[in-house]
Amino acid sequence: MNYTKLDCAPGRKSARRTVPCFHSSGCPSFPLPLRYAFRILSREMAERMISEVLAKPDAALEMTLRPSLFSEFTGQAKVKERLEIAVAAARQRGEALDHTLLSGPPGLGKTTLAYILAKAMGTNLKTTSGPIIEKAGDLAGLLTNLEEGDVLFIDELHRLQKTIEEYLYPAMEDFKLDIIIDQGPNARSVRLNLPRFTLIGATTRSGLLTAPLLTRFAVRERLDYYQAVQLQQIVVRSARLLNVDIEPNGAHEIARRSRGTPRIANNLLRRVRDYAQVKHDGRITASVADKALAMLEIDQNGLDEMDKRILEAVIVKFGGGPVGINSLAVAVGEEPDTIEEVYEPYLIMEGYLNRTSQGRVATELSYKKLGLKAAAGGQPGLF
Repeated sequence: MNYTKLDCAPGRKSARRTVPCFHSSGCPSFPLPLRYAFRILSREMAERMISEVLAKPDAALEMTLRPSLFSEFTGQAKVKERLEIAVAAARQRGEALDHTLLSGPPGLGKTTLAYILAKAMGTNLKTTSGPIIEKAGDLAGLLTNLEEGDVLFIDELHRLQKTIEEYLYPAMEDFKLDIIIDQGPNARSVRLNLPRFTLIGATTRSGLLTAPLLTRFAVRERLDYYQAVQLQQIVVRSARLLNVDIEPNGAHEIARRSRGTPRIANNLLRRVRDYAQVKHDGRITASVADKALAMLEIDQNGLDEMDKRILEAVIVKFGGGPVGINSLAVAVGEEPDTIEEVYEPYLIMEGYLNRTSQGRVATELSYKKLGLKAAAGGQPGLF
């Protein structure tokens, strides 16, 4: 075996250290010290990773479940038709799409529609969120970096600060931005011209938007909860993208317990997939889906543990109501906003809860759900 002589620094006695020669394959002819092995391994891994990144497509991008075209978007037929007409008309005129407001409960596809609209218009999409924009300079930076026809998507628009919201008024209406430079006696207002852009706002609470902002959206669409048949189509499509073997009955079992929300349906699909992979042969049948959802404490009507805790608190702790949202939140250990925006809409829609001016009131259906009955004086008792 060949060795190389390594000389020490001048003035010092030379030392001989053995360093192995390498074959043409790059592998050493005998085991190396750790420091040499790590150097070689790190170099080879880096080269291999770079080549794989360049040669292979982005797996995360391919596996995304978010549809990118109107034809792939399931449900919301009337909303989709109106948006398609608006996009086609804007493209024929060669103009930017009108400002659009998308409202509705979380998880119904507002962000997805924003991406679809930007792609349909053939423009760039820049996304942000209302709470992220803390000062007017942040909004000015976003607006001045837009190009002609670009789409600016602001999620949680109702959480935008009111002082910042006022900067949007001339930007949306006149495509101009008024900013204040300097302070005190040297302060002066400068008006900047903006390219014609499209603002797409998404909100779960459109009632919190001010009238001046609301009326500046030429297109206002509200998304509603999905039917089980539509959710079943979404589950089947997502299963195909995730390479999951699923039967129609299994997809229907997941869909009907998804609270009318595609996001929940996709999340449940992933959890049922894990259960089928570990406990069974990986195929999702109706029986497998039922066992997996029972393990997740999601019942036949799609109610989870927190839903039942809310109904139980209203009936048992507050005599069926009425009870205020703050008292109910303390009783179940959850934030009032979370109850109002996440849990309460589905309970009201399914007829388990009523919202009155005095507070929340349990319905007869919620008593039956928990196996309780209203006793004399409004106090519930067990059957």
